[in-house]
Amino acid sequence: MDLLSSQPFWPIQNGLIASYPSLDEDLTCDVAVIGAGISGALAAWHLVKAGLSVVVLDRRQVAGGSTAGSTSLLQYEIDEPLCELTERYGREKAEHAYRRCRDAIDALEKIVRKERIECGFLRKASLLLASNRADVPALRREFAARKAAGFDVAWWNRGAIAGASRLPHPAAIRSSEAAQVDVHRLTHGLLASAKDAGARIFDRTTVTKTKLTARGVEFATDRTFSVRARHRVVATGYEADGMLPKRVTEWYSTYALISEPVDALRDWPDNGCLLWDTADPYLYLRSTEDLRVIVGGYDEPFRTAAGRDRKLGAKTGALKRRFAQLFPRIPLEVAYSWAGTFAGTKDGLPLIGAHPEMPHTWFALGYGGNGITYSLLAAELIRDRILGQKNADAEIFGFERLTKR
Repeated sequence: MDLLSSQPFWPIQNGLIASYPSLDEDLTCDVAVIGAGISGALAAWHLVKAGLSVVVLDRRQVAGGSTAGSTSLLQYEIDEPLCELTERYGREKAEHAYRRCRDAIDALEKIVRKERIECGFLRKASLLLASNRADVPALRREFAARKAAGFDVAWWNRGAIAGASRLPHPAAIRSSEAAQVDVHRLTHGLLASAKDAGARIFDRTTVTKTKLTARGVEFATDRTFSVRARHRVVATGYEADGMLPKRVTEWYSTYALISEPVDALRDWPDNGCLLWDTADPYLYLRSTEDLRVIVGGYDEPFRTAAGRDRKLGAKTGALKRRFAQLFPRIPLEVAYSWAGTFAGTKDGLPLIGAHPEMPHTWFALGYGGNGITYSLLAAELIRDRILGQKNADAEIFGFERLTKR
C-alpha cells in the first residue's frame, strides 16, 4: 500500500542514515520481526536485549513507511478522552491506559539516553485547547478526571491563555508530561543498537508466503531465501489489517507541513509547547530543533492514495491559513508538505499481543495518534509474553477486548 505522498520531511533532512542488505541466505531465529519502522525497531531492540535471536524484514527501506511521515509528538493523551474511556471500560482500566502512555514517554527517554541516540528527543509541555466555548464544559470534565488520576495538569482559563500568547481559545488543559522527537533518526538508532547486539536486519525484502507450523513460522521471500522462526512479530502498522481475519480499524488521510526555519516562536506559549485542540478532526502544532514549525491535521476518511494526494495542495493551504490566524507574528514559509494514511480503532487504543486465530504470532499495532508510545508498550508486552512473563497491559490493549463488548 502507498502510505505516504512523496515529500515527508525527516528522510529528506536526514538522508540515508544507514544501509541494510536484502536477505541473502536462509536463516533460523527465535523471533522474526516483520516491519522496520518504529514499531519493529522497538520490538527488535527489546527482544534482542532480552537474549533472543532476532531477524527483521521489511519490503521497503528501513523507516520508509508511515514512520517517515510521523510528526513525532509524544503525548500520553489517547485519541479517546479519559472521561470517555472511563465510560467504556471503567476507571481502573482507563487510567491504566493513560498512565502507561505516560510511562512510555519516560521509557523512551531512558532508551535514548542509554543508547546515546541523537534524535532530537526533548521534553515539552502540551496544551490542549478548547476550540470553542461549547467545548469548555467537556474539557473541564476531562481536566477533573486527569487531575483525580494524578496527572500533572493545570487549568488555563481565557486570562491564562491571553497572558502567555495571542491564541483566541477560551480554555485549555496544560500538561507538563510530553515530549517530541525525530522518529526517523530514533528508528535508525534503535536498529543500529539492535544490530550491535546481534539482530540481523534486512530491508527491500518482501515476505511472499507465510506458513504456520507446529513449531513456529516459515517465511518465503522474493529474494528466494527463507526464514524460520519460533515467533512472528507483525509490526507493519496500518498494512496489517490485511493479515487479520477481520478488519478492525477505520482508515484516514492526514496532512502535514513543515516550514522553513523561523527567527522566533513569537506568542507561542511555554517556549514552543506542543499544541492541539478539541476540534474533530483536531489540529496540532510543534516546533523542531532548528526552529521549524510543523502543522498537521485536517484528517478525513481515506478512500484512495491518489485521491488523498490530490488534496495535498488545498490541505496545505488550509493548514497554513489556520497557522496565520493563530500566530500572525510568525511569518511561515512552507518548506515541505505531505499526506499520509493512518488507521484508528473505535476506542482509540492499540492492538497488541497474540490473536486467538493465529498461532506463534504477535501484533505490535500502534494505531491512532499515539503510534510511537504505543509501539514502546507493544515491544515491552510482546517481549514479556514471549519470555513467559505476565504483563498487565495485555487485557486492555489486547485483541480480547474486541469480543467482550
